[in-house]
Amino acid sequence: MHDAAATGAESRDPYLQHRPHLLGVAYRILGSHAEAEDVAQEVWLRWNADQDRVENPKAWLVTVTTRLAVDRLRRAKARRESYVGPWLPEPVRTEPDLVEDLVRADSVSMAMLVVLEALSPLERAVFVLHEAFGYGHVEVAQILGRTEPAVRQLLKRARDHVAADRPRYDTDRTTRQVVTERFLKACLDGDVDSLLEVLAPDVQLVSDTGGLGRAPLRTIDGIEKVLRFFLAVAQQPLPDQRLELADVNGAPAVIAWSGAEPKYVAVLDLRQGRIESIKLAANPDKLTGVASGTGIA
Repeated sequence: MHDAAATGAESRDPYLQHRPHLLGVAYRILGSHAEAEDVAQEVWLRWNADQDRVENPKAWLVTVTTRLAVDRLRRAKARRESYVGPWLPEPVRTEPDLVEDLVRADSVSMAMLVVLEALSPLERAVFVLHEAFGYGHVEVAQILGRTEPAVRQLLKRARDHVAADRPRYDTDRTTRQVVTERFLKACLDGDVDSLLEVLAPDVQLVSDTGGLGRAPLRTIDGIEKVLRFFLAVAQQPLPDQRLELADVNGAPAVIAWSGAEPKYVAVLDLRQGRIESIKLAANPDKLTGVASGTGIA
C-alpha cells in the first residue's frame, strides 16, 4: 500500500517524476554525484516555492538544474586544480537499462567524463544536453539563456575537443564483462599469468585518492609496475573484504568493500580485448555514488 501511494505521488509531482533525468543531467555536467545531489535538492526547494507559476514543469526543471550545475562547475574548477594527485569523476552505479542506450551510456563513461573536464562549463552543458539527451539547438539556447548561433559555436568547439582527445576503447559489452571477471579472479588468486593475459603491455593506472585512500598518488605506466601494484593489493586484503562486480558509469567494474564501506572502485578500459587503462577511485569522500543503491539514468 505504501509503495503504491509513493508511486502515485511520484506520478503527480513533476519534480519527482523528472528527478532521475535531472540528476543525470547534473551529474554529466559536474562529474560529481554528491554535487549533482546538491543541485537536485536546490531545484526541489525552488520548485516548491515557484511551481504554481510554472507552465511547463519539465522545461523549467531542466533549465534550473542546468544553470545551477553550470554555476557550481565554475566554482569547482579552482578546487579541482589544487586537488591532491590525479582527479577522476566520482564513480556512480548506473541503471541496468542504460546500456541499451549507447549514446547516454557513453556520455556517462569515466573516459568521456575525463575528456569533458577540459571543456568550459558552458561547452560542457551544451554538449551534455545536445549529445547525451538530444535537446535541439533552440531548446539548449533557451535553457542556457544564449542565442542559437552561440550554442552552435559552443557545440562545435566541444565536439572538436572531444573528437581530438577522446581515447578509443573497446565498447563491446560482453567482452568488457568477460575481461573484468577475469581480472577480478586473477587479482583474488594472485595469478600472475592470468593478469599478464588481460593487461596490455602499455597499461596505465590512474588512481584518485585525494591524499586519503590506499593507492598511488601518481599515475603508474607499464605492465610490470601495474602488475606489482595489484599483486601487493591482493596480498594485503581489506578487513572483512568483499569484491563486487557491478555496473559503474555504464560499464562492468569492480567495487572493493571493507564491511559495509566501499574502499575503491576499479573501472577498466579495453583496447583489442586487453586492459589498457584502469581508473581507480579510492577517495572515500567520492564513493557515495556506489554506496547508494540508486543509479544514474
